[in-house]
Amino acid sequence: MPANPFHLAWFLQGSSIQAWGEPWTGNIAQEWMSADMFLDLARSMERACFDYILIEDSIYIGQNWQNLRDIFLKGGICAPRQEPSVVATLMAAATKRLGIVPTLSTFAYHPYLTARIVGSLDQISGGRAGWNMVTGSSDLSAQNFGLEKLPEHDQRYVMAQEYIDIVKGLWGSWEPGAILDDRENGILIDPAKVHTIDYAGQYYASRGPLNSGPCPQGQPVIAQAGGSKSGRTIAATHADTIVAAPNGVASMKQYRDDIRAQMAAMGRAPDSCKILFLLSPIVAETEDQARWYAEQRRVSAAANLDARLARFGWSTNLDLSSLDLDTPVSQLSLTTNGHQSSLSQFLTRAGDKPLREAMIDHVSCGYCVDVVGTPDSAASQMEEIMAEVGGDGFLLVLGDVSRRSVSTIMDGLVPALQRRGLTRRAYAHEQLRDNLLEF
Repeated sequence: MPANPFHLAWFLQGSSIQAWGEPWTGNIAQEWMSADMFLDLARSMERACFDYILIEDSIYIGQNWQNLRDIFLKGGICAPRQEPSVVATLMAAATKRLGIVPTLSTFAYHPYLTARIVGSLDQISGGRAGWNMVTGSSDLSAQNFGLEKLPEHDQRYVMAQEYIDIVKGLWGSWEPGAILDDRENGILIDPAKVHTIDYAGQYYASRGPLNSGPCPQGQPVIAQAGGSKSGRTIAATHADTIVAAPNGVASMKQYRDDIRAQMAAMGRAPDSCKILFLLSPIVAETEDQARWYAEQRRVSAAANLDARLARFGWSTNLDLSSLDLDTPVSQLSLTTNGHQSSLSQFLTRAGDKPLREAMIDHVSCGYCVDVVGTPDSAASQMEEIMAEVGGDGFLLVLGDVSRRSVSTIMDGLVPALQRRGLTRRAYAHEQLRDNLLEF
């Protein structure tokens, strides 16, 4: 490997019917229940030696457009979605080296249940499991669990500190070597190496120990999207890999420097956490073709603006349906108890643009930065970006996931990256944490 290789992972936007209505998606609306396309994706990622796949999730159907579910159901926006731990289990069975990281939210799963699910996934995968920790963003999801609304944003992260402490404590409730398999003396498990945690916090409590047994990694990998100030702090405290989405190379570098400084101040080695930046590259046979595909993002956004506004409102817990599209965004009073970093980035990028123009711009970009070109030119752009940011890699996310679009990445872009020595050609380790720490 070269002096500064970088990591690749995939951000799968939920286990829903991917890219329904887009070209090249085949008969996905009839075939989605089997999750075959997701398993094909996981196998392709493993062939390309990605570190992990993160399965994003939500536990509600949007209703934040005219206070109706119609636009979300008719367009298949973030619905239907299957339980991510079930899909993760299928992916683990279909692969041998790829890390599998489902999302389990702190308000919907008790910490004991999260520790048990992820610990079990770590066992059956041979040490390839992770947990994407989220605190939730929509009151609609809270209402599915008998709550009126989610706690306030910053309070959710205070609660999450306790939650993560319990999960990590439960994973550690079995010491290494606790399973003796001593047939001569009739002892399977050494009682002295299995412990209660007796955690009693303000918000959560658990006695322990975990009854599912030890995890191959000891502590499965924790992923977290630390965008807000509270999110950054908890990510710097606990995350092994971070989902990051700052806009522009300068902001990406500032974000990475900030997280690493916080980690160092806490006594954590900054290199022990890999910050991966969201990227939606467009890769085609020629530069002209790639630019055409990039332009189609704008064409599609303009033609389906209501759906784009609804999708943005879904993630930010806002209903934008009553707003005048010609009003400058700077004149709108938009606040949220949902994804604060998503809203903040939109507002910063929008400035004084009218809402219509600002939303088209927002949903037509490649997340942190635009990468558009042939496999070789896209690889060159990614090399330059990562060199300026300083590391650690990219978390790829496509809005039109299909076997065709996946192939442009796995069979086009990744080989170009490998030829430049920028990404691995083979896994050096069996377990996820070790592969993350390889470089």
